[in-house]
Amino acid sequence: MTKTSAGRFFEDYRVGDVMRHAVPRTIKMGERALYHALYPARHALHSADRFAQDCGLPFSPLDDLITFHTVFGKTVPDVSLNAVANLGYAEGRWITPLWPGDTITSESEVIGVKQNSNGKSGVVWVRTTGRNQHGETLMSYVRWVMVRKRGDGPAPEAIIPDLDDAVSAADLVVPEGLDFTGYDFALAGEPHRLGDYAVGEVIDHVDGVTIEEAEHMLATRLWQNTAKVHFDATQRPDGKRLIYGGHVISLARALSFNGLANAQMIVGLNGGAHANPCFAGDTVRAWSEVLDTAGTTAPGVGAIRLRLVATKGAAGVLRGDDGKYHPDVLLDLDYWALMPV
Repeated sequence: MTKTSAGRFFEDYRVGDVMRHAVPRTIKMGERALYHALYPARHALHSADRFAQDCGLPFSPLDDLITFHTVFGKTVPDVSLNAVANLGYAEGRWITPLWPGDTITSESEVIGVKQNSNGKSGVVWVRTTGRNQHGETLMSYVRWVMVRKRGDGPAPEAIIPDLDDAVSAADLVVPEGLDFTGYDFALAGEPHRLGDYAVGEVIDHVDGVTIEEAEHMLATRLWQNTAKVHFDATQRPDGKRLIYGGHVISLARALSFNGLANAQMIVGLNGGAHANPCFAGDTVRAWSEVLDTAGTTAPGVGAIRLRLVATKGAAGVLRGDDGKYHPDVLLDLDYWALMPV
């Protein structure tokens, strides 16, 4: 009797299946230290207890993308161990802040499947929920991933989920107690309030970071992401390790500090696509486009909807004349963040 598992293949998924993912993880300040070592992350609310307390929180919550990566990492052995690529995201919401000492568990429900025309792979849609030790939802989101088939056998019946184009501003959850009326713009690093941003405005975040093999593999291991394509160079015909898309997300988000230092907390994930593969040696830059703004019921707190683009090329360039993503574009992410009004 074999003791090991090769992971699920496309034929193994059925809509309605629920997977409780293994290995709970307790998150402490070590994760923050490593996160800030891997990325140029320096948003003040996630850096200093005193700053967070002056904004009405008990202390500084862990970075929102630490929640995302940890929840995501739990799902990989069941959802994307045999993935060709992670394709996109939708309907993501951060519900409860992650505090040092919280223990994260994840669960996913299969909500869609569709075999690709080549018959060698298919797309699987899952809705994943991450919870803390109290059973409170930390975040939930939908993602879809291309998964290899085991063989030439029959595929499950195609079911494609109907997903919202965006999370409504009214459905965004503001952490209890958050209050930006006494917000210290000098300590945050920039003077720009929500009203200083115009819909359609494009912000070039200027800086770039060249990705190294050691950094992206360390980051992916940190989140206990075991997808073979990130570590095993024999998994791709070109012999390259594919960089985990979340590594690009965190890098781009950290680079966005320059111009969006006051977009303090991510609370919604409207959509996203890993437009082109990223490999070690690529130099990643970022730019953002303001898509919308909204008020909240929390004192002094507004919401800004942003398109965050990670690219190897120029700011503002997204698609070519053919309507397809420009080859330099690595990530196109649509998200909501909280910002002082």
